Amino acid sequence: MKKILTCLALITTILPTTWAQGGNDPEAKKILDAVSTKFKSFRTVQAKFALKVENAAGQPITNKTGTIYMKGNKYRISVTGQEIFCDGSNVSTYEKAAKELTITKIDPSANTITPQKLFTNFYDKDFLYKLNGEKKVGNKIIQEIELTPTDKTKPFFKVLLYVDKASKTITSSKLFEKSGNRFTYTLSNMTTNSNIGDAQFVFDEKQYPGTEIIDLR
Repeated sequence: MKKILTCLALITTILPTTWAQGGNDPEAKKILDAVSTKFKSFRTVQAKFALKVENAAGQPITNKTGTIYMKGNKYRISVTGQEIFCDGSNVSTYEKAAKELTITKIDPSANTITPQKLFTNFYDKDFLYKLNGEKKVGNKIIQEIELTPTDKTKPFFKVLLYVDKASKTITSSKLFEKSGNRFTYTLSNMTTNSNIGDAQFVFDEKQYPGTEIIDLR
């Protein structure tokens, strides 16, 4: 679960002069603020995603696809081999192969990364950022923003965010780990403000017979 959420996360070994002085690129901030404002206007969000993991040589390690649902502070992630349910208070992670469900309580003071935070103002305190430029991809103008964590103990040292200039939405992100691995997370088929019931975010034992439940709350 942590890998999936970190890669939704958006978030260089050689820093530009303005970064070294603790500054941030105002143009990048304008874009990130616009993305955050746009996302907060959505009542619900549903999208498909692809997660690609490569090693330092660019060779593929794994590929996963899935669907994400978000509503307020609730979310559900359906990915190959795993289902993650968050009802706003608890996170329930279901491992399909083991038929095992682990339930943990959300700690508001732990600054936990959630999918919602990855689309809003997560960048304000934890990252330095700059706009690398923009390019045309198909019929879209994509803006590339580079983020560097202020906490150098993080296992990653750089994140590239790709933003659709017209729609002001994140289309993909690429995270670079210090180990050399690279995680690319791509969103597609985003649907907003559709009717998604609260039951979507709660694990229903009746639909998963024989599940072993580990309650860590």
